Amino acid sequence: MTSINRFLEKTFTCPVFDVILTIQIQSQSAHKHMAQQNSFDIVSQVDRAEIVNAINQTMKEVRQRFDFKGSAANVALEEKELVLSAEDETKLRNMNDILQQKLVRRGVPLKAFTYGKAEPAAGSSLRQRAEIQQGIPQEKAKEVVKFIKDTKVKVQAAIQGDVVRVTGRDRDTLQEVIGKLKDKDFGIHMQFTNYRSN
Repeated sequence: MTSINRFLEKTFTCPVFDVILTIQIQSQSAHKHMAQQNSFDIVSQVDRAEIVNAINQTMKEVRQRFDFKGSAANVALEEKELVLSAEDETKLRNMNDILQQKLVRRGVPLKAFTYGKAEPAAGSSLRQRAEIQQGIPQEKAKEVVKFIKDTKVKVQAAIQGDVVRVTGRDRDTLQEVIGKLKDKDFGIHMQFTNYRSN
């Protein structure tokens, strides 16, 4: 029994063991710190299915309206944009008004669309393209990160592709950041998703 006690005593006072013990304590502390991290993502996404529904409703109304009788006015959904076409500016504008009403009713944010200028198309008609925003553009992402840093709230913000991830030690702090972001107009549609609590 005595020999065992001496072995334990010598082992405990060994400098090498002290180093190992210190490393283990630091590792546990780091794990505890990581376990306290919470995060959320700032994204910009739209539901294409709802855009399709809004277009279908728009075209149904256009075909029923007297001021569009005999018109070839149309809205088409391409991969990354909407294409509106009509015989003149009035019809193009009126059709777009209908479309935007349908989009809003289906929960699709109008900020997700960037309209170009109406341009001449085939058969003396006009065509207008509206780019659909999917993901936060890099310049806007940098603007968002800078804004978060300038708030001095104790969180970290990092750009990950077309998403901005915000990490903090408690959920109340993250909610504070979300509140500040909502009060700021960045000129784009943003959503706060993927809440994580470790």
